[in-house]
Amino acid sequence: MNRLIILSFLSLFIRGNEISFDEIQVMGNGEISINFNLNKVSLIKSYSLESPSRVVMEVNQANLVSNINVPYNYPVKKVRASQDGSLSRIVIDLYEPVHWQNPIQTIDTENIKLELKIKRNKKLNESIRDIIVAIDAGHGGKYPGAVGPNNILEKDVTLLIAKELERTLRDTYGYKPIMIRDGDETLGLNDRYQDARKYGADIFVSIHADGFRLSSVKGASVFIWSDEASSTVARNLSEKQRKRIQADIKNLKPVDFDEDAARTLYPEMYEIKISESKILGTKILDQLKRDPFTKIHKKNVEYADFRVLKSIDIPSVLVESGFITNPEDAQRLKGKPGRRMIARSVFLGIHNYFKDQPKANTFMSIDPGYVTYKIQKGDVLSEIAIRFGVTAEEINIKNKLNNKPIYPGQLIKINI
Repeated sequence: MNRLIILSFLSLFIRGNEISFDEIQVMGNGEISINFNLNKVSLIKSYSLESPSRVVMEVNQANLVSNINVPYNYPVKKVRASQDGSLSRIVIDLYEPVHWQNPIQTIDTENIKLELKIKRNKKLNESIRDIIVAIDAGHGGKYPGAVGPNNILEKDVTLLIAKELERTLRDTYGYKPIMIRDGDETLGLNDRYQDARKYGADIFVSIHADGFRLSSVKGASVFIWSDEASSTVARNLSEKQRKRIQADIKNLKPVDFDEDAARTLYPEMYEIKISESKILGTKILDQLKRDPFTKIHKKNVEYADFRVLKSIDIPSVLVESGFITNPEDAQRLKGKPGRRMIARSVFLGIHNYFKDQPKANTFMSIDPGYVTYKIQKGDVLSEIAIRFGVTAEEINIKNKLNNKPIYPGQLIKINI
């Protein structure tokens, strides 16, 4: 009987998702937007190939409504598609390599708009895309999270850390940050991981600064998902989330991607994701340990039942930047220097993860040994150095600046 229930549940998950071609648009910035329609958010694998140049999207558990064979103008030769069982494979044939973006899925009335953007770049020898990092500032809106001394709210601290991280990623070549919330919005747990999928995230990082009943509990931790908590604190934090989980599961929209059903369909994919999440978590924790101002709560990656981490294929971690119920942690996180150091540790951990687990078709597929940063208005070399964990003198020497002033728009290389 149980087996019949599971099979029925899975049949509902995979049925009724159809894909059709919509249009190709040329945007004002020179990008070409290639659009399709879906019935629901889907599990999509995208990649580029050379000889000849092409970008491929594989849409799982979807069926083509009709044949797609659309010729177009330079640099797109043609858009075509084929069906392989329950897999729809869409191919964009190109005349030359392009800069492309991971496809995004947005709700359009009751359907999903699937969009792939490409842009010409004569300097490219092969098609390339940015690494998409989803940054989730914990809590927000009517969910303030933990409350520290002098009414320091977790939701405010997490957003400020997230914005520090976003700033570094945004201005570093090859990375594209996506803020799950960039203001004081109220978001459900479903919204957070669903948005990461819609934006085609390569990894998902959720930032928190929780509390505990004992004010002596302090220090940063990094978590990945597990049914079983790895410590008393992890168990306590898991229980706090479980109070919201059941309601969130029931609130899944018809167009949402059902992660729970997908884990039954793709168990091997989920196991790989858990393994990669641990690598990502370990890289971030290693950097937190190097920060002289941040105390560590647990020296190893912890495990907890956090729903926001349960995407089946996106490596996902939750960073506890500290416990704001602890006076020392609260004081550290209240100030910009303390928050900047957390953001730096997360960024360097992310970068080291992609050194270890290079993402195909990105600048990290062949690690250049440095990152390229674009100077922004108000930047000073000493603060840039702090954010990247190097010295101003190292940047000066690497770029042969000869102590000359830097200026907005200037590109500098930083060895990390």
